[in-house]
Amino acid sequence: MGQKEEMGFWDHLEVFRGTLIRSLSAIFILSIAAFFFKEPLFDILFAPAKSDFILYRILGLEPREVKFINIELASQFMVHLEVSLVAGLVCAMPVIVAEMYRFVAPALYEKERRYSVGLIAGGIFLFVAGVLLNYFIIFPFAFRFLAEYQVDPMVVNQISLGSYISTLLMLSLIMGVLFEMPVLAWFLGRLGLVDAAMMGRFRRHALVCLLILSAVITPTGDAVTLTLVTLPLYALYEVSIIVVRCGGGNGHS
Repeated sequence: MGQKEEMGFWDHLEVFRGTLIRSLSAIFILSIAAFFFKEPLFDILFAPAKSDFILYRILGLEPREVKFINIELASQFMVHLEVSLVAGLVCAMPVIVAEMYRFVAPALYEKERRYSVGLIAGGIFLFVAGVLLNYFIIFPFAFRFLAEYQVDPMVVNQISLGSYISTLLMLSLIMGVLFEMPVLAWFLGRLGLVDAAMMGRFRRHALVCLLILSAVITPTGDAVTLTLVTLPLYALYEVSIIVVRCGGGNGHS
């Protein structure tokens, strides 16, 4: 097994300072760039609310346009700033991950460095997959249902800009985090908190929990949407069992 690189406290502090400065600089520069690309940025964000969105066309749903309202003087500008910052953070993520790895790499053995690269790449891939699933399937269904839902015909829905953006970003974050299930399982397996045999015994319990979670995330209540959310999450649970078995958890399912 390779040796760790020994560094003093002040050396670590200096390296961390450089890591922080470069990461924040990347976020700042890319956020400014995103701010000046307002039209394409908001075209992407508003696409699920438009009648010609790809999911609606595939399913042949009736075209319905939704108009957003703004009731606060500075709200549109603040939303623009918020979205630009989030876009900058997302675009800077490869730089941030690379800088963080560069910071912790000296403290890792050679074998740990090898599998940590795969772990980081897998984590990024899974997070992006969760965000894309939300953007193309979960959020469009949820938005269409909630935008049209009425407790009484005399109550008219007028969707605020801030409500739309915050819901989209929050659901994207939730799905991205949920898709990190195999990575979390790997860490828990390495710590000895879970093993493949235990996860195998609790398959049915996991499926029920994932069904409930999917029902909470997707308020439409229809079986199609519920299935489209539950199946990928359950598939990730099965992948997690394999990851734990191969990555350090003991036992067999």
